[in-house]
Amino acid sequence: MVKRGRIVAFFLLVILIAGAIGGTTKDIVKDVKLGLDLQGGFEVLYDVEPTNEGQEVDKQLLNNTVSALNKRVNVLGVSEPNIQIEGERIRVQLAGVDDQNKARELLSTQAELTFRDVNDKVRLKGSDLKEGGAKVEFMQQTNQPVVSLTLNDANKFAEVTRDISQMPPGENRLVIWLDYEEGDSFKEEVKKENSGEDPKYISAPSVTRTLSTKNVQIEGIESVEEAQNLADLLNAGSLPVKLTEVYSTSVGAKFGQDSLDKTVTAGAIGIAIIFLFMILFYRVPGIIAVVTLSTYVYLILLIFEWMEGVLTLPGIAALILGVGMAVDANIITYERIKEELRSGKSVMSAFKAGNKRSLSTILDANITTILAATVLFIFGTSAVKGFALVLIISILTSFLTAVYGSRLFLGLWVNSRILNKKPRLFGVKEEQISDLDDTDRLDISKNKFKNINFVKHRKKFFTLSGVLLGLGLLSLVIFQLNLGIDFESGSRVEITADEALDKETIDDQLASLGLEAEEVIISGENQNIAVARYVGVLKQDQIGELKSYYNEKYGQEPNVSTVDPTVGRELAKNALYAIAIASIGIIIYVTIRFEWLMALSSIIALLHDAFFIVAVFSLLRLEVDLPFIAAVLTIVGYSINDTIVTFDRIRENMKYGKVKTFDDLSKIVNVSLVQTFGRSINTVLSTVFAALALMIFGSPAITNFSFALLIGLIAGTYSSLFIAAQIWLVLKGKQLKKKRVKPAQSTD
Repeated sequence: MVKRGRIVAFFLLVILIAGAIGGTTKDIVKDVKLGLDLQGGFEVLYDVEPTNEGQEVDKQLLNNTVSALNKRVNVLGVSEPNIQIEGERIRVQLAGVDDQNKARELLSTQAELTFRDVNDKVRLKGSDLKEGGAKVEFMQQTNQPVVSLTLNDANKFAEVTRDISQMPPGENRLVIWLDYEEGDSFKEEVKKENSGEDPKYISAPSVTRTLSTKNVQIEGIESVEEAQNLADLLNAGSLPVKLTEVYSTSVGAKFGQDSLDKTVTAGAIGIAIIFLFMILFYRVPGIIAVVTLSTYVYLILLIFEWMEGVLTLPGIAALILGVGMAVDANIITYERIKEELRSGKSVMSAFKAGNKRSLSTILDANITTILAATVLFIFGTSAVKGFALVLIISILTSFLTAVYGSRLFLGLWVNSRILNKKPRLFGVKEEQISDLDDTDRLDISKNKFKNINFVKHRKKFFTLSGVLLGLGLLSLVIFQLNLGIDFESGSRVEITADEALDKETIDDQLASLGLEAEEVIISGENQNIAVARYVGVLKQDQIGELKSYYNEKYGQEPNVSTVDPTVGRELAKNALYAIAIASIGIIIYVTIRFEWLMALSSIIALLHDAFFIVAVFSLLRLEVDLPFIAAVLTIVGYSINDTIVTFDRIRENMKYGKVKTFDDLSKIVNVSLVQTFGRSINTVLSTVFAALALMIFGSPAITNFSFALLIGLIAGTYSSLFIAAQIWLVLKGKQLKKKRVKPAQSTD
């Protein structure tokens, strides 16, 4: 008897979820904070250096510096700055900044104002000024801008001006310096000024009488903007330390918006293809998957908004990739249900058994992927951290929606009994179903992949991998890696225009700015992107000049990244640490849950995949940067995920057959691979759809990232089927042989 109430409950739940998604998604998306790569802005990593002898860079000093930087950011009007202490460094992220040049100058200028005589002796310091007392005014006769200051003590100023007024003519000057450095000299600066150069001091008015006042004006300022910048700096206060840029990256607002639009479009296309694939292949369960996956995407955005997380370009990529990986949990469960149906069980019994048998597999696979993502979060920089955070949230959320959500929704249909005796609605044909009494868990006679003998050709697979890895090693020795500035250090300028660019024009433009590049590469669909590389780190004023020039020329600010050699070495070291620690964590977990031989085989396959991606990038001369490392670590997680599913089936099948000889072991491995082959192919296809959509339709900024994912997904599936399980077979076979050979007993 059909229980229609359950079907009604299903549709009511779907309508409720659809209403919630449709009614709140727009507001949620609007409230999600976007990273600087999606709305423009910049990120700077500063080395903190003491300004005085004996000054120690401790936690208190770093906190004071952050407070001073926050005051300066408030002057800029940036609503949600992100300023973090990292060891003895400070990272500043400002998204959505209108004037990046002004912001960089305002942040890094120490702003220590001093009043000195012509012999460079300090007469007054910034501490003698009233806090927040600087303002822009205009001279009555000339209407020239001046910065008006308020002093704390009029008597002290009177004493200083009296002393200077008594000095010989020409030497009776009160020289006002901003960020005076050891070795600076007023007399030397005067010589520069006479030869047409701008002096380092702000102004040097003559003092002819004692001035008993609290109000002082700084004159000789050329523009209102310059005067306002100076007033802002003085009101924000001086920094208690010296800040040196060791890493920076900036993204133009137009470029960020374009990246956002393209990547969201790519995501929509990728997800739509996945949904269509699931419905066509799994029928009713596929429709359930579409419901749970839609809920999953909605929950990810909702959780991210609750956490006040910052969504970056790699973060969106992780979300889209997460959809592909979330499908895996559905596929594992649905394939298990199909197997149970083929064994002759009823729909209800197959549903219960399939859910039960798939749970531990999904759990093990998700935990190992979370291990890799956690390591990525700990060792990654800001954008990579965003990717890892979204990936972790994705895995946890997909476990809830794909496991419990699917059980709930599919359970309503199964328990309504409307699907009884209708295996075709699960993608199972009548002729594939066995007699329940004849069920043999190791029988693959009705499996469509029964003719594939994975074990028989293992030496060919080992040879193929050996040849490919050998070629990869040769490529690395000859060509090495095309390291981006993230690891090699230097500067990278990405110029974008609405028209086609050519190398000669860009070379001439950069030369006119005195910034000849080591190399200029033209790329983009319409040849409208030029990337210029520099061995050294561009200075702040050079970056400012570049941005102003190209903003005026093409209406878009170029994206500029600079990395100090020290930071480049640290990033490379951290990347290696991340892979090593992730591997150790996975070995420990797999050993506990399975056995050490499976852990060893998993790591060999994992390193096989990671090295394969590196080798392909070396051979194709693609740039290796931070997003590439994120892609490699994602593949590490995905590869182990796929391998765990295979090993889980091998472990299960070991219970159904007697393993006394190597042939017995070979049969179990081959049967397990045949049984999981369909799931492996379907999973990689669904995830490849997402990666392909990102690569074809997404932002050029993540093309290499998407390509690395694509190659890694294919390599990960190959290694799980043809490398990991086969290596375990060889190792386990040797162990089995040792157990069978008993030592001879000695006789007297």
